[in-house]
Amino acid sequence: MIPHGVQVFVALEPIDMRWSFDRLSGIALDRVGYDARGGALFLFCGKRRTAMKVLFFDGTGMCIFYKRLDKGQVRLPINHDPAAKHVEISDAELESLLDGIELDRVSLPPIH
Repeated sequence: MIPHGVQVFVALEPIDMRWSFDRLSGIALDRVGYDARGGALFLFCGKRRTAMKVLFFDGTGMCIFYKRLDKGQVRLPINHDPAAKHVEISDAELESLLDGIELDRVSLPPIH
């Protein structure tokens, strides 16, 4: 489902999960520095980290994929830079996040 080799950015600061297309597009530009229509995927989590939204442009319009975990929390990747507002992950790491797998416990292939 996730295109191979696509750039994936994870916003490290929580968002209001009621936000939709326009607000998330603005957050992608402000916090990540990329236009949401540029082909990358942008992952956002709420304060409780029980749900996540992935914003992406499919070529004809903006799309949001929303996932709420039945149990547990989304385990965001660790970034050692305290000033960082986002981190880039691979498409395989995104699939693991969407499956509820903790990224620091899995050996994943490198980003191509």
